[in-house]
Order: sequence, then C-alpha cells, then structure tokens
Amino acid sequence: MGNRDLLNTREVAKLLDINEKVVYSLINEKGLPATKITGKWLFPLNLVEQWLENSTVNYPKARNPLPPYEGLLIINGSNDILLDRMISYFNIHHPEHVAVFGNLGSMGGIRSLRRNLCHMASSHLLQEDNEDYNFGFTAEELDMAPAVVNFSQREQGIITAKGNPKGIVTISDLAKEGVRIVNRPIGTGTRLLLDREINKAGINSDDIIGYDTEMQRHLDVGLEILAGRADAGPCIRAIAGILDLDFVPVRWERFDFIISKDRFFDQGIQLFLGLLRDQAFREEARNLEGYDLSRSGEILYPMKDN
Repeated sequence: MGNRDLLNTREVAKLLDINEKVVYSLINEKGLPATKITGKWLFPLNLVEQWLENSTVNYPKARNPLPPYEGLLIINGSNDILLDRMISYFNIHHPEHVAVFGNLGSMGGIRSLRRNLCHMASSHLLQEDNEDYNFGFTAEELDMAPAVVNFSQREQGIITAKGNPKGIVTISDLAKEGVRIVNRPIGTGTRLLLDREINKAGINSDDIIGYDTEMQRHLDVGLEILAGRADAGPCIRAIAGILDLDFVPVRWERFDFIISKDRFFDQGIQLFLGLLRDQAFREEARNLEGYDLSRSGEILYPMKDN
C-alpha cells in the first residue's frame, strides 16, 4: 500500500463529509479503521471503504437465493468453543450431513445471512440499551425479521495470566503502564462489548498497549496470554478454564442463532437445533466453564402467543 493509500484526519473527514472532530468519535464508537504508528492518526483508504460498505443498510435483495438444502449446513458468525464442539457432534451423529462454520464475527454472520451465504448466523451483539441482544442489528441488516433461537448464555470478561500478575481487576487497568493486551476484530460482539466498557470507564483506547492487535478466535486470545506475549484480552470464561488462566468477569451475555424464516424448517437446521436438547451434548457442555444452557433451544422470535 502506497503513501497515498493512507488518509490523514482532514482527508478522511472530507471523504466522509463530516467535521474533523467527529472522526475521533467514529474511531472509538463506530470502529472507523485507523492507525497511530506515526503519532498521528492515519486511515488506510481500502479499510475505510470496506468500513463504509459494512455500515451500509437497505441493501438490495440478493439476486441468487441460497440453493435448496442438500446436506450441507453453513453457519457463519461469532466464534465459540461450545459451538465448535456442537458442529463436531453434529457431523459425527449425522454423517449424511455436513455442518461447516465461517468465523466472520457476529456482524459478519448477520451480513452473510443477508447475502444468502449461510443458513444460520451466530451472534451476541449487545444493543444500545445494554440489556437485549441482536434484534436491533438484525432489524437494520435484514429485509425480513428472522427466527431467533438461543444457543446459550455465556460469561464474557478479561482473561489474564495465571495468578493475574498485573493485578487487572477493572477495565481501567488495561491502560496501566506495563500492561499489553490482545483484542478481537471489529464486528465481533466481544470487541463491541470491550469498546463500550472502555467508554464507560472513561479511558482512551489509544492508551491501551496492544489494542490494535487482533485475534480471530477466543482460543487465540488465550494462547497469546499463555505464551506470555500478552497480559490480558477480552475473552469468554470457557477459554480460561481450558487453559488454566485467570478470568475477570464483565457480564453474562446471550448467544443466539439467527435464521431466515423461509429456511427454518430445512432438515439440516432442524437436526442441528434438535441437538440443543440432546442430553449427551448438554453433558459435554457441562465440562466447560462459563455456560448457562437454561434457555438453549428457546425460540426468542417469533414469540409464542400467550
């Protein structure tokens, strides 16, 4: 990428037709791609253009509908260790079917559902009210309201080295001198949660060493910390349990499957959702920390009539 592929603050403000001061809020609140390796903000043009495309709503309907179900179940969206195990469980117990997963983050999963690139999306996007999940995002991205089925509730927080040697007990501690973190990518529910917690704590992401170092999976966050290359990172409790690391809880969250209503009764989808009630699978889930399956399999939308 040449120098002219990097925009300064004035140039990106002109491109977006906004005041330069608004650019800084877009970096922290809306994930506008930026780098500060020179001491000043620079904006890679190709990433800004991609960010604009990803922020677009009211897309035209996809020209090519997803083909009829013939044994290949495609799930795109948020990474989760229990979901990985469920996909393996499905493939073992239904050998005439194959489930595959695209690790695109929550928003990427919903957008791929819009483009007919998958049968189901996995998502845990916290809404502005800090209470509900996913519904507002699906309303913005999808032409028609989907079916929403709960997969699990899981605990999110900050994972640290064993014994928590840096003394990290709050989000603000991520900005302490000598603390290096790894992060999750823009568009993931975990990144969205961390950014909101950073804003609530009144700290600046610029002051957090490693904030721009992104890991594609929760497990990768844990492995970086286990290897000593980072001190902390946003992650689910299950990874801390698997790798014997420490965990600072932030909140429990709802992790859902988003499914187009016209594909809800496809055989593969129904077989997959049926495993949520399978006692053998639930027993396996109990071996992982930080999961609550009390609502697993519950249809959250459309809601049943009272």
